[in-house]
Formats: sequence, structure tokens, C-alpha cells
Amino acid sequence: MAKLNHIIHQPVRLRIMAALCALEQGGQMDFVYLKKMLNLTDGNLGAHLGRLEDVDFIAIEKTFVARKPRTFICVTGKGRDAFNEHVKSLRLIIEDSQTKKK
Repeated sequence: MAKLNHIIHQPVRLRIMAALCALEQGGQMDFVYLKKMLNLTDGNLGAHLGRLEDVDFIAIEKTFVARKPRTFICVTGKGRDAFNEHVKSLRLIIEDSQTKKK
């Protein structure tokens, strides 16, 4: 049986992982775009990204574009696997609760 992932289960991190996993494998998302999409502050997003990076669920690349600093984030294979397992667990919980209502 699939297990919920305590790192991903936190609502903001779940939304971050969902956004990143929606990209094609190897795709990256800009920090500013992700921040605006999720309506987060720099500090809030940065803290959650740091937690996800600590467990190797995401990779962060800092670079310069036209001499301006830019941060890009992508999900790792480990992160994608963990997210898919978490979603599978959530679906099983929902299916189980719907079955018990009948």
C-alpha cells in the first residue's frame, strides 16, 4: 500500500511539487513565476524550496540572464517518484472513503 509523504503532505510543498511535476521531465520553472503562480512571498517559497531541496526532491539552479540573477527549479527523479506515490496514497484514501459511504 502506498504511504503519504510527510514532506510533500504540507499544503504549500504539495502545491510546489504539483506545479513542478506538471512540467515535462527535465523542465524547469522560474522562481518568480512559481512565486506568483502560488501567491507566496519570497521567504515563504524559499523556505519550502529549501526543505524540498534538502531531501533531493528538487534541484535549484542559480544563474544570470542578461546580467540579472535568476533561479530555476526542477523536480528530481526521486521527487517525481515521491510525489506520484503521495498522490496514489491520496487517491486510495479518497476511494476508500467513497466506498464506505455506499
